[in-house]
Amino acid sequence: MPLQFRPAVEDIEIWSASSDHYSFVISFQSPAGLGFRGRLGYVASWRPLHQDRGAIKVLGSPLQSFAEAEDACNNMLKYLKDDTDSAPQRS
Repeated sequence: MPLQFRPAVEDIEIWSASSDHYSFVISFQSPAGLGFRGRLGYVASWRPLHQDRGAIKVLGSPLQSFAEAEDACNNMLKYLKDDTDSAPQRS
């Protein structure tokens, strides 16, 4: 099932979603104006939900559209789930 992003903060373009023990965030940044500063585009990031770790930017960010960022997050989740499923089990 694809991630279901929802607005996370009022008045700033930032959306969040979580699934399978991972949290994902998409934010819009621009060189000027309100909100996050940086190269123009949508930045996608992820982190494990229940660990005290910083976020990791999804490869390719910033992306041209929200749909591209959403697809990148869904692809990353698939990769993370496949990697976890194929990891050797500890005894």
